[in-house]
Amino acid sequence: MSEEKHKGERIAKRIARAGLCSRRDAERWITDGRVVVNGERLDTPAFLVSERDSIVVDGNALEGKAETRMWLYHKPAGLVTTHKDDRGRDTVFDKLPPELPRVVSVGRLDLNTEGLLLLTNDGELSRFLELPSTGWTRKYRVRVIGRVNPKRLEALEKGITVDGIKYGSIKAQLDQGGEGANSWLTLSLKEGKNREIRRVMEALNLKVNRLIRLSYGPFDLGRLERGEVLEVKESVLKAQAEKFFKERGSCA
Repeated sequence: MSEEKHKGERIAKRIARAGLCSRRDAERWITDGRVVVNGERLDTPAFLVSERDSIVVDGNALEGKAETRMWLYHKPAGLVTTHKDDRGRDTVFDKLPPELPRVVSVGRLDLNTEGLLLLTNDGELSRFLELPSTGWTRKYRVRVIGRVNPKRLEALEKGITVDGIKYGSIKAQLDQGGEGANSWLTLSLKEGKNREIRRVMEALNLKVNRLIRLSYGPFDLGRLERGEVLEVKESVLKAQAEKFFKERGSCA
């Protein structure tokens, strides 16, 4: 089947908007033969669908587009941010309240990182908020073992390369009273590559023994208890992610 036969939106985007996964994952699912449109199994994501089309993913009919929603979640340490773990570890999604719809995370927090994780039922919103170009800052509190060199912390604002990987600007400060061997730092960054903070701290001869995300863009952890979920009001979400909703409206 070719996309010229239809007018509408890309099939991977439609699947992502339904909250099943990210658009990138949806493209992989399609090439793996997991998606059927109007009775025909797709082998390429280069296909457009409309509201008239019947879409089946892994044998289940794709539900219609739901209103875009987002939640704040206080992730405890010890959970992996994935829908299925091949090592059998507990996941974030195993622990969410059963009344939540299927959601995807905005970025990830690794096994031992705790704090604020954004969840949404819209994979396109997740993708948009993860992009450095969105401009949202992630703020963390970090407890480290080792002697902190304030000048090396200050230099992180210019970026750093570790094992051939270039990391962008990180604003880092030593919290008051943190001159001992076990110190707290506050870090702010806009990109957040895989295990970035731990690797950068190791490059400064510091070992991270606790890592807490305090905020993601305009959303704060606040007084949210470990394991607690709080939905963001629709009006707040649309105000804070105004560009996303404007772009979606112009493409509708």
